[in-house]
Amino acid sequence: MALVRILVDGYSLLHNWPELARGKLRHSAAARDELIAVLTQYHDSSGTPITIFFDGSGAPSGVPKNESTPSVEVLFSKSGQTADDMIERAAHRFQPYGEVMAVTNDNAERTTVIAMNGTVASCENFILMVKCALADLVEDVRQLNQTERNRFNKAR
Repeated sequence: MALVRILVDGYSLLHNWPELARGKLRHSAAARDELIAVLTQYHDSSGTPITIFFDGSGAPSGVPKNESTPSVEVLFSKSGQTADDMIERAAHRFQPYGEVMAVTNDNAERTTVIAMNGTVASCENFILMVKCALADLVEDVRQLNQTERNRFNKAR
């Protein structure tokens, strides 16, 4: 069954991806923006919608209200809830539509999503998946450019 959505624990992924947003605080807007940009590229490659959940008391001040797109949704937990709570709720709500994959290193969260017939990926495995997909995308574009360059040169 195809994945209907990837549910990402944003700060968990940021903490496990040290080369992303190098030199930036893990809870900073700059680090979040880099994560969102990379996951948007991953969506463009995979076609699977992604929701990124961040712990907090709602979106920090200055975060645009419509930071989300239909392809990559960005949500902040409200006071009294966690990103894990939101991931569990989303996994439950998506059950009728197909399989979701949760990206987290939290074992309790992983067990809960599996119990709802979802799949899970550790942050480390998901990072490898993203890197491989983006490398494949770069190679595909390189080959397409080469093919077009050859075709253009033959037409001259």
